[in-house]
Amino acid sequence: MKSILIAIALLVSGLAYGQTADEYINRGFDKVKLGDYRGAIADYSKAIELNPNNAIAYTNRAAAKGLLKDHRGAIADYSKAIELNPNYAETYCQRGFKKSLLKDHRGAIADYSKAIKLNPNHAKSYCQRGNSKGVLEDYRGALADLNKAIELNPNDAKAYSLRGFSKLSLHQKDEGCMDFSKAGELGFYEAYDWIKEYCN
Repeated sequence: MKSILIAIALLVSGLAYGQTADEYINRGFDKVKLGDYRGAIADYSKAIELNPNNAIAYTNRAAAKGLLKDHRGAIADYSKAIELNPNYAETYCQRGFKKSLLKDHRGAIADYSKAIKLNPNHAKSYCQRGNSKGVLEDYRGALADLNKAIELNPNDAKAYSLRGFSKLSLHQKDEGCMDFSKAGELGFYEAYDWIKEYCN
């Protein structure tokens, strides 16, 4: 009887410690949904330990780090994910966004451009690249990207609001104010404050 109990104990402990990388990734994902970002990072790190070539684990850990405002850590993980799988547009877009948060808008634009090259219909990358171009005062370049973002996703309130600012900067006040109005209609209610500030 004692030997059976020992065998069961060893089996149970083996199951506890014998999780696969995918199981840790799934557990990390569940923790993110619960707001336990540090716990999720620990699970993704365990998945990476078990399978260092798992791009998804790096991508998910980068996202969790971003939720904790560890943008440099997120960029490092996105970079590793790109090294492992260089053909996924969304990873470049996410790394670009983290770069923009660190005010590296030129680096961000390079990442958004790579995402667009991989997926010419990646509306979010056009929108984000337009934003970074606007910050760098390339308003015409921003306008071209935001026009494309809106063409691909006509319900993107953020793209309308950013395009509104680009148009204001190009002295197209009426058109810019119309974009703010459209952004407000789509649920970006801060745009109504901008109408009061810039359009009346």
